[in-house]
Amino acid sequence: MAASDSAGDDSLYPIAVLIDELKNEDVQLRLNSIKKLSTIALALGVERTRTELIPFLTETIYDEDEVLLALAEQLGSFITLIGGPEHAYCLLPPLESLATVEETVVRDKAVESLRAVAQQHNQQDLENHFVPLVNRLAGGDWFTSRTSASGLFAVCYPRVSAQIKADLRSHFRGLVQDDTPMVRRAAASKLGELAQVVELEYLKSDLIPMFVNLAQDEQDSVRLLAVEACVSIAALLPQEDVEQLVMPTLRQCTALG
Repeated sequence: MAASDSAGDDSLYPIAVLIDELKNEDVQLRLNSIKKLSTIALALGVERTRTELIPFLTETIYDEDEVLLALAEQLGSFITLIGGPEHAYCLLPPLESLATVEETVVRDKAVESLRAVAQQHNQQDLENHFVPLVNRLAGGDWFTSRTSASGLFAVCYPRVSAQIKADLRSHFRGLVQDDTPMVRRAAASKLGELAQVVELEYLKSDLIPMFVNLAQDEQDSVRLLAVEACVSIAALLPQEDVEQLVMPTLRQCTALG
C-alpha cells in the first residue's frame, strides 16, 4: 500500500515542480522550466501531457515575453509528446492564446507553431478544430488576433470542404477590409500565399478584388505589400487575364508611387 502511494506521489512530481517554477519570481527560472517542457512531458506520458500539462499551460499564459516566446516555440514541436497527429488539436488552445498577445515576436512564433501543427491535422480535425480557431482569431476584438489570423488561412484552405473554403475566403476578405492598418498590412502580406492554394475561379472572383482593394489603400506599406502579392497572383494567371484583371491596378499603383 505504502509503495503504491509513493508511486502516486512520484507521478505528480513533474507537474508540481513545474507549477512551483512557473510561479517563481525569477524570470530566468521560469524560462528554464519552459525550456524543459519536453522532458516534463516525457515524464508524464502522452495522456497526462494532453489532459494535465497542456490545460495547465493554457490557463497560466501570462508572463514575460521571453517566457511566452519560449513556450510558443516549444509547443510547435510537441506532436509526438501528446501521442501523435491524431491528437494535434490538443495543442491549439495554448497556441491560440499566444497568438493574441501584444508582443509581435510571440504572436509570430505562435503562428509559426500553429502552421506546423496544422500540417499534422487530418481534414476532419482541420474542419472541427483548426478552422474554428482561424475564424475566432479573424473575428477577434483585438487587432492582435486578427493580425495573427492572416497567416493561418493558406495552411488549412487546400484540405477543407468547398463550403468551408468559401467561409475562409469571406473571413480573409474581412481582414483585407479591416479598419486597422496593421490588420490590412498583415492580410496584404499573406495574399500571395493564399493565392497559391486558391482555385483559379476564386482567384479571379475573390482574390483579385482583394488585391485591387489593398493596392488602393491609404497606407503606403499596405499598397507596397499588395504589389508584392501581385507578382504571385500574376504568375498563376493566363497572360490575357493579367492584362485585363491585374495590370490596370498595377499601372495605377505605379502612377501613385
